[in-house]
Amino acid sequence: MSRHGTGNGVHEAPHFGRRRLALKTLLAAQLLLIAAMLADLAFPLPLPDERDRGALVTAADGTPLRAFADAGGIWRYPVDTRQVSPLYVQALLTYEDCWFWRHPGINPVAMLRAAGQWVRSGRVISGGSTLTMQVARILDAKQEAQAANRRTPMRKLRQMLRAVQLEVHLSKREILSLYLNHAPFGGTVEGVDAASWAYLGKPSSRLSHAEAALLAVLPQSPSRLRPDREPERARIARDKVLARMRQMQVWTAEQVADARVEPVVARSLQPPRYAPLLAQRLRSERPDAVRIVSTLDLDLQRTLEDRVAAYFSQLPERTSAALLVVDNATLEARAYVGSLAFADVARVGHVDMVKAWRSPGSTLKPFLYGLALDDGLIHSESLLVDAPQAFGDYRPGNFDAAFNGPVGAAQALRLSLNVPAVDLLDRVGPSRFSARLAHAGIRLQWPPGATPNLSMILGGTGARLEDLVGAYAALNRDGIAGRVRYTRDAPRVDRRLLSPGAAWIVREMLEANPRPGSAADTFDPRGRPRVAWKTGTSFGFRDAWALGGTRRYTVGVWVGRPDGTPLPGQYGAITALPLMFEVIDSLPRARADGAPRPPPASVASLEICWPLGLPPDPSAPQLCRQRREAWTLDGSVPPTFAERDARLWNAGVERFDVDARTGLRLSADCSATHVRETREIARWPALASPWLSSSARAASRLPSLSPDCVADGRDAVQELRIEGLNDRATLAPAPGGAQHVRLSLRALGADARVRWLLDGRLIGESIGQGTFVHDFDQPGEHTLTALADSGAWSRLGFRLQSANQ
Repeated sequence: MSRHGTGNGVHEAPHFGRRRLALKTLLAAQLLLIAAMLADLAFPLPLPDERDRGALVTAADGTPLRAFADAGGIWRYPVDTRQVSPLYVQALLTYEDCWFWRHPGINPVAMLRAAGQWVRSGRVISGGSTLTMQVARILDAKQEAQAANRRTPMRKLRQMLRAVQLEVHLSKREILSLYLNHAPFGGTVEGVDAASWAYLGKPSSRLSHAEAALLAVLPQSPSRLRPDREPERARIARDKVLARMRQMQVWTAEQVADARVEPVVARSLQPPRYAPLLAQRLRSERPDAVRIVSTLDLDLQRTLEDRVAAYFSQLPERTSAALLVVDNATLEARAYVGSLAFADVARVGHVDMVKAWRSPGSTLKPFLYGLALDDGLIHSESLLVDAPQAFGDYRPGNFDAAFNGPVGAAQALRLSLNVPAVDLLDRVGPSRFSARLAHAGIRLQWPPGATPNLSMILGGTGARLEDLVGAYAALNRDGIAGRVRYTRDAPRVDRRLLSPGAAWIVREMLEANPRPGSAADTFDPRGRPRVAWKTGTSFGFRDAWALGGTRRYTVGVWVGRPDGTPLPGQYGAITALPLMFEVIDSLPRARADGAPRPPPASVASLEICWPLGLPPDPSAPQLCRQRREAWTLDGSVPPTFAERDARLWNAGVERFDVDARTGLRLSADCSATHVRETREIARWPALASPWLSSSARAASRLPSLSPDCVADGRDAVQELRIEGLNDRATLAPAPGGAQHVRLSLRALGADARVRWLLDGRLIGESIGQGTFVHDFDQPGEHTLTALADSGAWSRLGFRLQSANQ
C-alpha cells in the first residue's frame, strides 16, 4: 500500500511548505538585518562634532555676553529641550510633525499623501517629511548643497533611511534636541536659542505665542522669511502656523487672536559683545565648555561700558581704561570692563587691563597701615613726620613736592603722604609686607633680580587691578581678602589680610576722607553710601588708580596707556576717582549702606596727646601739647617713633634739673650751690620743628645750661644760618632782563645734606655748606627753609616783585 495513499500523507505537503516559507522569511529578515547593520556601519550617522561647536558666555541671568562661532562661522547657543519654551515645542510639532512622538522616523500616511499629490500634479506639493527626516537633512547638509536643494525621490529615500537610523540610535528627545540646536534660521544663525536672541533679543525660554509661531516656521525658508529683511512674508508664514494651532485646538481662539495682533519686529543680526575680554578669558580657560555662565549683571555691565566709553572718550589716543565691580559677600564680579574700546586698535583695546601688571602707585598704603596697626606700631593718630628724610640712598618726596611736617597716621594715609609711608614700611620690613600681601592674594611683580624694597609702597613694583580689588574688599569683610570670582562654580579662595579690628580702623580712616568737592561733615540728603577710597598715581603719570568700597561692593578703576608710556597731567584723583564715585552711586544700595558701623570688640576710642602719642597724664599736663581722639587696637597705645638719626634728640619725655631760682638747666657737675628742681618737657621729633609754632618749639626746648655747669651733651642740635638772603628782604628782577632772580645760597653750620624748601615744597639739595643756586620766578610772599638731615634748620621770609613793579 502506497505511503502517499494514506490519510496522513495528504496533509504532510502543506505542513512542509509552511515551514519552508517561515524559514525563508526568517532568513530574509536576518539578511535584511545584516544588510541594515552593514549599511549602518558603512554610512554612520553624521552627528555634529561636539569638539567644534563654538561656545556661549552669558551673564548671571543667562543673557548672552559673547558668542564664539564654530569653525564654520556658525553662531549657535546650545540648549536642551527643557530650556526652550513649551509654546515653541507645541508650535513646531503641531505644524511640522504632530506624530513625532509615535512614528519610527517616517510617517507612512504623510508619505502616501505626498506621493499621491506628486503623481497627480507632477510636482511636490507637500514633502511628507517628519521632524526626524528634517534632522537627517540637516545632518547631511553637504549632500544637500551638492544636490542644489532639489527634491528628488532618491534624496527623499536617503532621508527616510537616515531618519530610521536616527530613531534606532537616539531617543526622541535627543532627536528633538538636534533640531533645536541645528535648524537653520538665516545667515550664520543656527538653533532656536541663537535665533531668539538674534531676532528677538530674548531667550527661547520666554517666547510669546506669536514669537513661537514665527520661529517654528522660519527654518522652512530661512532666507526668504528672515524677519529682519522680509517682515511681511514672515508675518504671513507665522499666521499660517497660528491658524494650524487654532485648527488643531492646541491654542485657544483668544490666544491666536492676540498673537495675530502682535507685529513682526526683529533686530538686525548682530552677535552680542558685552564684556568681550572677560568672555574671551573664560573661553580660553574652559576651551571644552559649550555654555559658560558668568557672574556679571548684564544691565550694570551695559551701563558701565557706555559710561566708561563716554567718560574717557576725550582722552588722548592710545589711552585705555579698566573697571571692575565686585560683590563683597561672594567676591563675584558684577561688571568687568577690560579696556576702553575693545575694537579700537589705536587704544590697544584687545589688551585686558583688569589682569595686566601695572605699577600700583600708592594703592598699597592702606594695607601697610593696617599691618602696622596689627603689629602695635601705631594707632590711628600716631604722630608721623612728613619732612625730607633719607633712607639710605632712597630719598622719597611727595606727589606735589610739598611737605606737611607733623601729621597723624590717619591724615597721612588720607593725604597719601609718601615719606611717612616709607618710614612705616622701613619699620615693618619690605619683605614681610610683600609676603603678607602675597599670602592674601596680591601677587607683586618685580624686575629681574629685584627684591622687595622701600620703593614698593610708592609703586615700585607691579600689581593687577583684580588682585587689588580682591584685597580692598577685605576692608568690608573683616580683614578677609580673596580672589575675584567670574563664574559661580569658581572656587572661593579667601585669605586673611588684616585682623577685623585693623580692617575696621583703616576703613574708618579712609571713609573720613570727604569726596572731592565736599567737606567731611557735608549733609548728603540723598543718603549716599559711606565709601572707603584711595587713589594712586605711578611714576611719570603712567597709571592712574581709584579703588573704593562700600558695605556691599568694591570698585576699582585704572586709566593709562597699555604700552606704558606717560599720560601727563592724568592722575588718580582727577582721572579715575570721579568715575569710581559715579559707579558707586549707580550701584544698588540699602539704607544701612550710609550708616556708620560699630567697631569690633578689639577696637576702642581713646584720647591721646601729641607729641608723645600716649594718653594724657593728669599729673603732668605740660606733656600734652595737643589732644586727639584715636582708635586703638587690642589695648595697644604705642608712643611716637624714636628718631632714626642718633644725632637727633628723641621725641618723648625729657627729664632734667633746673635751678629753682634762675630756671637754668643744671648738669651733674655744677660749681655753685643751686636749689635743684626736676622738670619734664615733651619733645617733638626734631624734623618736625620747622612746621611747629613758635610757642610749641619754645615748650619743647631745653632751658639754657647754667654757666657754672659742665656741658652735659643735651643741648639742642646746632643752628643753621642761611647765607645769601636776608630775612624779610624784597627782591626784584633786573629791568629789561630775565623774569627771575637767581640766588646763590649756603646753609652755614651744616655738616650733612641740606634740603631747601620754598613754601614747604622741595626745590633742591646741597651738601654741608655747599652752594645752592636757584632761580626764583614767582612774585609774591615766600618762605625759604633749609633743613639738614641732622635736624638743624633755618627759615626766613622774602618778597619777590614782578618785573613790572
